[in-house]
Amino acid sequence: MRMSRLRRALLSTLVTASVAGPVAGAARPEAVRAPAPPALAPLRWFTPAALAGRYAATRDAIRAAGRTAAAHGDRWRAAMLRAMADPARRFLFFDGRDGGRAVEVFGDLAQAERIVVLVPGSDTNLDKYGLLRGGAMRLQQVLGGRSTVIGWLGYETPSTVSADVLTTGRADRAAPALRAFVRELAAARPGARISLLCHSYGSVVCGRAASGLDVADIVLIGSAGVGADDVGALHTRATVWAGLSGGDWVGDVPHTRLGLPFATVGLGADPVSSSFGARVFAAGDGGHSDYLRPGTALTNIAGILSGRTPSAEHPRA
Repeated sequence: MRMSRLRRALLSTLVTASVAGPVAGAARPEAVRAPAPPALAPLRWFTPAALAGRYAATRDAIRAAGRTAAAHGDRWRAAMLRAMADPARRFLFFDGRDGGRAVEVFGDLAQAERIVVLVPGSDTNLDKYGLLRGGAMRLQQVLGGRSTVIGWLGYETPSTVSADVLTTGRADRAAPALRAFVRELAAARPGARISLLCHSYGSVVCGRAASGLDVADIVLIGSAGVGADDVGALHTRATVWAGLSGGDWVGDVPHTRLGLPFATVGLGADPVSSSFGARVFAAGDGGHSDYLRPGTALTNIAGILSGRTPSAEHPRA
């Protein structure tokens, strides 16, 4: 009976996505034109001079994308890009195509002893970038000291009203880029404590990238699953944490994987369940987008990323 209900719930979501997807797609940010960014060599050292050069080159790419958007009448995107090109902001990477990709640094990367890579979830793109930026800024302020938070919008995120959000496909394509980025960080800033903070569908990306990745912690927030049945299946030496706020709709998502003729649908076990095996922490009563707003969740997340044990919460049965 339970499996029948889960099947109906997933199939209902697929039907909704098949109808809503084309409508939403007409206004999706990937329709905005942008030039291809210049190729950038890997950063081998995070010296002030090397970082300044990278930030300047990326700023030029943002300005070029802004000019293209303005020339095609995309005023909202052009305004966003003007703000992103502010000399006070620091980007390691930018690509305005296909909804946009951006990797922004909050804090002094040249002096960082702790580096947190924040991986966002569905519907994150250049036109909705403010939520990712705001969360990263608040987290860096709470961490303080020699801590750097990097907002890693390094992949094409799925739409919440699409079939893609129910499969690991986008995450499978994103994982190699996240893995390469973390390894570049570790090589350029040896000795720094690197952690992944993964929100919503971003937790699927982290789960697919986790195997063999040298990070201290993988923190899953607002996660409907990571495409694995338990922590052991991630093949990581990192401590895996999971938090789910009381007001997060993800708590009502069915946790199963179904093999359908065209795809495997579902993201697997509930990360805050006892069977999954993560260390579960209290995440307050906020909504799906509130984890990095002031409150219990942000306090405990900052504690984890600083190497402290947060207040615990009993896993789900």
